[in-house]
Amino acid sequence: MNIENPVQPLIWDNEIIRFKKNAIVRFLLDTSQYNLNKIAEMDFSDDDREQFAQLIGYSLSGFSELSYATVETIEQAEKQQIYKNTWDLK
Repeated sequence: MNIENPVQPLIWDNEIIRFKKNAIVRFLLDTSQYNLNKIAEMDFSDDDREQFAQLIGYSLSGFSELSYATVETIEQAEKQQIYKNTWDLK
């Protein structure tokens, strides 16, 4: 059984649309000995990498440029962005 991770909600952050970060995940990244470069060298699935990028609050435009971000996930996020108006994203 292959269950994919969900797409995180989007928020406005100073004129940038980004995934809503998870404060715990962001804290663990910011206080850990592991930075994004070290994590990139580790053996994780692309699905987990996609979810991690969302959980740390990647911008939607930056996320769409990641090599492991699938077209399906990007399209799902873009539909979410179009579906919600700017007042709902704040």
